[in-house]
Amino acid sequence: MSETLNSAVKSQAFTADVAKLLHLMVHSIYSERDVFLRELISNAADACEKLRYDAVQNPALLGEAHSFAITITADEANHRLTIADNGIGMDEADLVSALGTIARSGTKNFLEQLESGTGEKSGLDLIGQFGIGFYSAFMVAENVVVETRKAGSAQAFRWTSDGKGTYEITPLAPEEAPAHGTRVILHLNADSHEFAQGYRLRSIITQHSNAISVPVDLIEEAGKEPERVSNGTALWTKPKSEIEAKDYQDFYQSLSGQFDEPALTIHWRAEGRYEYNVLAFVPGARPFDLFEPERKGKGKLYVRRVLINDSADLLPGWLRFVRLVVDSADIPLNVSREMIQQSPIYAAIKKGVANRIVQDLTKCAENEPEKFAKIWENFGAVLKEGLYEDPSKRDELFKLARFASTQSDTPTRSLSDYITGLRPNQTAIYYLLGDDLKRLKSSPQLEGFAARGIEVLLLPDPVDAFWVMNALGFEGKPFKSVSQGAADLGLIPLLDGSEAPKAAEATGDIAALLLFMKDKLGAYVADVRNSDRLSSSVACLVASEAARDRRLEQILSQHGQLPEISKPVLEINIGHDLVKHLAAHLNDADTSLVEDGALLILDQAKVLDGEAPVDPLAFAARLGRLLTKALS
Repeated sequence: MSETLNSAVKSQAFTADVAKLLHLMVHSIYSERDVFLRELISNAADACEKLRYDAVQNPALLGEAHSFAITITADEANHRLTIADNGIGMDEADLVSALGTIARSGTKNFLEQLESGTGEKSGLDLIGQFGIGFYSAFMVAENVVVETRKAGSAQAFRWTSDGKGTYEITPLAPEEAPAHGTRVILHLNADSHEFAQGYRLRSIITQHSNAISVPVDLIEEAGKEPERVSNGTALWTKPKSEIEAKDYQDFYQSLSGQFDEPALTIHWRAEGRYEYNVLAFVPGARPFDLFEPERKGKGKLYVRRVLINDSADLLPGWLRFVRLVVDSADIPLNVSREMIQQSPIYAAIKKGVANRIVQDLTKCAENEPEKFAKIWENFGAVLKEGLYEDPSKRDELFKLARFASTQSDTPTRSLSDYITGLRPNQTAIYYLLGDDLKRLKSSPQLEGFAARGIEVLLLPDPVDAFWVMNALGFEGKPFKSVSQGAADLGLIPLLDGSEAPKAAEATGDIAALLLFMKDKLGAYVADVRNSDRLSSSVACLVASEAARDRRLEQILSQHGQLPEISKPVLEINIGHDLVKHLAAHLNDADTSLVEDGALLILDQAKVLDGEAPVDPLAFAARLGRLLTKALS
């Protein structure tokens, strides 16, 4: 029975409506119509590369041609566009195989022949791999004509098709054909007349094919001299010894759209498991879109010098200010060559590029501190995002990080500098968060640290509130906020070398005043307590030990991620004259003066932290009453 069934099984081939398949491919694979020119230029470049290779063994194939070139001729009056090359050309069998069979790539077959034989493909720069790029021409053309002669052959042929499922091949008179190579003539459809305009073609060539390995000339209209739009070289493929600073600057400006000079140029070729060329620039000025919400990089990805993506995700967000080009022959692409397939190769290249850029920034920081100071001034806030987002890079970024501090008005202090200046018995790296560097430097929370010569890092960037929350420390020293929890400075001696006196205990009227203030201010603060961090100011606000840093809570609240901000702790300098005077009036029959004083002290602390008073109108009224009483 089974033998009977097996004998009835027949192998069947899939069938397809070729016209519908071609229509679907042309109108569904590519997202932008202008890529047709990139595809046809790429095919022409491949044809030139094939002839260059074959001519090594048979120089006669070149005929009278001295150099390869691709010529694009626009005929706006007749809505026609011609892409011509002096490459290998095609015979009748090639036309049937390459253009009459969808998804059969001549380039791929050529490479397979090389790999199966003894040929050496080193130096070849071939692009095509799917065999469908030619058909993108039907996105813009109602009729396509291909006139071609294969190098070394006397015969020439014309291939024509309207892209609806059939094509014709006819002999072509020798005088009408190129000596060798191919002309692709597009009769543009009604929606695509723009592609016969010189300025439009120049823009597309510059964007997509400016680095192609064969020069590209443009003739804007019949009778005009050709203009070289692309010279067939890519700056990133040249040895650095052959490139002048002006070349780098010109390329940077065209790449970035900025007119400054690059602060740092990074150019290398990666070799090994994966090979790729990279040319990267750190701008000399902040790009206008540095802090746009998407936080994406502006990397251009080329595959064999053909632009695939001009905003490729090649760098982490915290390196988005870097402008770069990456060119690889190894990256896998989708069939339209418009999207990058995520793969181990692509991931490895991204990792390698980020690592190298960080390494070169580190060298700049070590060897050219003045140059790096300018880079950090422009992009330090972005680089610090990596401290929060990329723990694997945290140690490397800590070496780059520069900070303003109580010892430096500008962000030039490194963590290594800080560790070198630790005071006796100091066990932490102290910092203060805020939104304004000038206000941070005058913050009352710093007074006790200044008296002991303890350096405090001043962190005014919003990202600082996040990375310090997750950072474990540096060289064994944890990060500690000076505005969160108790200061615990008792073990660190004063600058004159003497031991710091223990904080005075609040007793008598002073202790009673603190209890009174805690009762009256309970709606606004979690506690009122004696401070060991204040020396001249009357009060300051800090976060309690169990709460987040106050700056972090403010940022989270502003972005709707925290429904309620924790109440702060009001620390009081019990040695301050104002506190003593208020305590002296605590036993008055009318304690309104003390109550006004307590609320004014709270509002003063809030103002010093960059916040508004609890109630601005009430604040003004209290201040007026106290001034009137003092002057009467």
